[in-house]
Amino acid sequence: MNVLVINAGSSSVKFQVLDPATEKTMIKGIVDGIGLPTCEYRYTHKGKEHSIKQKIKDHNAAVKAVLETISELVGLDRINAVGHRVVHGGEYFSSAAVVNSDTIRKISELCELAPLHNPHNLSGIKACRKLLPKLKQAAVFDTAFHQSMPPHSFLYAIPYEYYKRYKIRKYGFHGTSHKYVAGIAAKMLKKPLSRCNLVTCHLGNGSSVTAIQNGKSVDTSMGFTPLQGLIMGTRSGDIDPEVVSFLQDKLKKDRHEVINILNKRSGLKGICGYSDVRTIHEKALKGCKRCDLALDMFAFRFVEYIGAYVAELPSVDAIVFTAGIGEGAYYLRKKVCDMLKNIGVRINYKKNSKNRAVDYVDDITARGSKIKVFVIPTNEELMIAKETVDAIAKKRH
Repeated sequence: MNVLVINAGSSSVKFQVLDPATEKTMIKGIVDGIGLPTCEYRYTHKGKEHSIKQKIKDHNAAVKAVLETISELVGLDRINAVGHRVVHGGEYFSSAAVVNSDTIRKISELCELAPLHNPHNLSGIKACRKLLPKLKQAAVFDTAFHQSMPPHSFLYAIPYEYYKRYKIRKYGFHGTSHKYVAGIAAKMLKKPLSRCNLVTCHLGNGSSVTAIQNGKSVDTSMGFTPLQGLIMGTRSGDIDPEVVSFLQDKLKKDRHEVINILNKRSGLKGICGYSDVRTIHEKALKGCKRCDLALDMFAFRFVEYIGAYVAELPSVDAIVFTAGIGEGAYYLRKKVCDMLKNIGVRINYKKNSKNRAVDYVDDITARGSKIKVFVIPTNEELMIAKETVDAIAKKRH
């Protein structure tokens, strides 16, 4: 079964056609810059990269352009289903769901919890329903994997009625990625996932850490929104709530403007002026103290979370690094793992620092380490495709 995976963002549509059984990708790409005067449409087919610049006014036009390419190079008749990434599933969805009018209604209701993401995810769903009306489709939610968290983990210490009335709670994100790498880690450990206790670390421009007990998420660093948790590329992560009102007064800005600062001008960028870890590392090596400070702060906050989750879990089989920073920033892995020596973590420095090929899975644990340390490239598109097939087979709504 071949699945078209759609990941619709505010001004982009990422896509991939793959067979989840063989894990073979036929074509993948991105339409980037929707609504701008010039949009770049890039795709890879049979190992060759292509780039087209054109004006694409909306998500419907973007999906149409993608389908035209797929029709010409692969054949639309070879697509059996469509899987959509949806950021927020709230408490409605603890697994992927077949797209129907009820699913769309619930995703629409959740737009107020994810106004920067769900409306665009919906645009992709509606475009595909219009252009591919005969194909079954499924929505795969970033929050679904974390619906196994117990109340003592997901509730905030605010009046309980606010949870009951407004559903204010920790939801967590990056669930598709955490679930995927947890499955690969279980295979590396040669144990059923249901018997694995893991700390999975999705580190990219957006970053999160998850505590997994017996294969299920029991705690995660992101909260009501993706702003909570670790220091990220441009997001502040954990912060005293009073800082928001303090900045409102000092800067003469409203709440939305301050939250925008915390989302887009803070984090690593706020500390040193750069959000890309590779650039920060290069600048730090050349003596930039702010860049060195940014990396130290990132590592310190990260270790705080790992330490907390190691304490929460009955035992830990492995710590897993994934996503752009987790897979590529060997210097941050070293910094973090050295800070975890007091809990028995040891890594093989030679294996940790070697150049990695694409999709290179590695066990970088050193002899004598009490906890395994893995580097596992994430594959959210493959996970979305697998969950799409599963949801359609089980007719899950």
